[in-house]
Amino acid sequence: MSESSAEAVVSAASAAASAGNWRRAGVAGAAIGVVAAGAAAGVAIERLTVGRGMRRKARLALDSAGPYGALRGTPGKAFAEDGTELYYEVDEAEPEAPLGPRRRRLFGRKAPAPVTVVFSHGYCLNQDSWHFQRAALRGVVRTVHWDQRSHGRSGRGAAQLKDGTPVTIDQLGGDLKAVIDAAVPEGAIVLVGHSMGGMTVMALADRFPELIRDRVAAVALVGTSSGRLGEVNFGLPVAGVNAVRRVLPGVLKALGQQAALVERGRRATADLFAGVIKRYSFAGRDVDPAIERFAERMIEGTPIDVVAEFYPAFTDHDKTAALAHFAELPVLVLAGVKDLVTPSEHSEAIADLLPDAELVLVPDAGHLVMLEHPEVVTDRLADLLVRAGAVPAGATVGGYGSTSSSAQPG
Repeated sequence: MSESSAEAVVSAASAAASAGNWRRAGVAGAAIGVVAAGAAAGVAIERLTVGRGMRRKARLALDSAGPYGALRGTPGKAFAEDGTELYYEVDEAEPEAPLGPRRRRLFGRKAPAPVTVVFSHGYCLNQDSWHFQRAALRGVVRTVHWDQRSHGRSGRGAAQLKDGTPVTIDQLGGDLKAVIDAAVPEGAIVLVGHSMGGMTVMALADRFPELIRDRVAAVALVGTSSGRLGEVNFGLPVAGVNAVRRVLPGVLKALGQQAALVERGRRATADLFAGVIKRYSFAGRDVDPAIERFAERMIEGTPIDVVAEFYPAFTDHDKTAALAHFAELPVLVLAGVKDLVTPSEHSEAIADLLPDAELVLVPDAGHLVMLEHPEVVTDRLADLLVRAGAVPAGATVGGYGSTSSSAQPG
């Protein structure tokens, strides 16, 4: 294990020990070591050739030059059932605007029908994770991008802060309903969700089936799961994954109670966690470094106590029955073949229950497939809008938004 991975384990153990969890911390240290081993090896090799100061300068350069996540819309606020403030932004369609090349490429020369596409992001991310899809659809169709509770610009979960009420996926479905009520009070809706965002869409259907029946025109489920997440092995050997499953919830809770200490440890071990983030976000070797850094910033920006609050909800998540509410709709189910977080088999299971859905499995793609292969995701979303009757037939996106290291940002 590299120096960085050792520091990470010490930080985790110290925080857990402060909360009286020495035994758990010891087992967690071994589990974390297994998770970090592959990433740490890469970091160790990098340290032989690149100094810490140079790596820090490189991160600063990427942060200042990278355009990713810079798109902004008209801001708005919704309020969840427990009073949590939910932040969203709206990009309006521009039906009177001249038809430029991208608009013509996406939807031909006819203006799109009135529809709003609502994007829901995943765990430890924020609305900017849809950067490429937002850029491609901007001005062409009305879109809403929102931050889930305790993520991005939304407020911390009021129920969690007040009395420690656990976060549930059902609660997130209610949050999405609040955003729709505020940002899309009428008209047709296309729901798009990645990972936890897809689970949020399923919870919305479970709790508010009449909304799906009356207003939803299509659904896209990207890199997500309808249940059985407790069986995911995250690419670890059996011994490692069993240790993680056994101790991680308790250790995360302990770390969340020592947030200030842990955040200092995260900053001190940025190199290691960059490697871990890359391993679990992307599958290809040719990803734009600015995209990798963009993903790091989103994930690093999620406080450890929020990470701890949300993690148990995934084990309890089971919305398989709710998929029936999508049976009569155009549905896109898309996943990266090399996704270690929500394996593509979970998307295949969803598609098996929705036989009319389009199933797209993207080779050489990891969990953040919409950033790693944005041209594929955007193309299939455009086709979904066509199938929903929201745009004219013959739509295509071509290669818009490639993120290979040899390409320029879209």
